[in-house]
Amino acid sequence: MSRFLKQLSLLFFAARPKFFTACILPVFVGSSLGYLSAGTFNAQLFILATLAIIFIHAGANLANDYYDYKSRNDLLNKNLTPFSGGSCFIPNGLLPPQVVIIEALIALALGALLGLWIAYLTKSSIILTIGIIGISGAFFYTAPPFKLGYRGLGEVIIALLFGLFPVYAAYYLQTRVLDYKPLMPALIVSILIFEIILINEFPDLPADKAVNKKTLPVLLGIPIAAMIYKLFLVTAYCFAGIMLFKQKLYIPAILFFITLPLGISAIKYANKNDLAKPQYTTPNRLTVLLHLFGCLALTVGFITEAVIRNYT
Repeated sequence: MSRFLKQLSLLFFAARPKFFTACILPVFVGSSLGYLSAGTFNAQLFILATLAIIFIHAGANLANDYYDYKSRNDLLNKNLTPFSGGSCFIPNGLLPPQVVIIEALIALALGALLGLWIAYLTKSSIILTIGIIGISGAFFYTAPPFKLGYRGLGEVIIALLFGLFPVYAAYYLQTRVLDYKPLMPALIVSILIFEIILINEFPDLPADKAVNKKTLPVLLGIPIAAMIYKLFLVTAYCFAGIMLFKQKLYIPAILFFITLPLGISAIKYANKNDLAKPQYTTPNRLTVLLHLFGCLALTVGFITEAVIRNYT
């Protein structure tokens, strides 16, 4: 029994569950804004959407590990950090490659089944379309023939799959409408996850370059990629300003601005001279925290606005 539990534990942690906040939080943001807009909350659809995106994210992580191993990307990476370089379960011999890819396909299939269930309940072609795009993007991020993450599209794909699309999908599930209201929050979430992917690519730069994986640091070099990181972070706070002054979403915008010290620190430590240093992870940690607290700030803000409106 202990051997079985050990294998089960390996299968679980190979999916890198500590990073599932990247997929769960966009659903929280979109659902809470949907609750604010509609005045009602569908818990069933919220739970199903959260479970579906967790399975899809798990499948993406596992497929990424498998195909990065096949391309030798993970094997060549000598600068592993807690935030980059994959799980290393395959290179370290903890799981065979064929087990990892089978687990990836099972996770994606479970995500697809949950997505079909949601589409059936809502009778929505919009949700079905977003689901198909999400599963396809998750698998073909590193899988041939597309290998999107190897072709200079990785950061944008992740921004869409873990930002714009899930925020809008979660909002739609609660409201059944598509409008401009989620645009600024969705763009903020998209930028925050874009920033996580980008900052985590600096430690992988030598290995990515060796296998011709065209990330922004590989394509543009460290100085320009670092500047992009800083500019996008500033842009996220500009979008929060639009929420505050144009959309009158006062509480979520103000709560998001409370994360500004984290943002300033992330910009400060994303120094082009330090990003290439082995095991330099300070900006990585700050960016992950900024994504976490930024998304929670928006979620709590939308729920608070909804409660106030319902009782006034």
